[in-house]
Amino acid sequence: MGMATTTTYTAKLIDGPLEGKTVSTDFLDSGDARPRLKIAASAGSKHYLYVLASGAEVEYASEDGRGELPTAVSYRYLETVFD
Repeated sequence: MGMATTTTYTAKLIDGPLEGKTVSTDFLDSGDARPRLKIAASAGSKHYLYVLASGAEVEYASEDGRGELPTAVSYRYLETVFD
């Protein structure tokens, strides 16, 4: 079983109702960025579903990023889910 990590990264929301916003999220136990993000709306009983962008823009703390986890990853809007 993988070891839990507390390392976080910034998810950059590049379109949809939360376009331009960023949220901090944890990596999966494998060290990979999360493939989907479920973000609660500020009001009402709905949430937004964002998915890892195809060809996602990934940022690293250093220029080459070798051996590092990304510091930021881009996500695209998929749908609004009403609870």
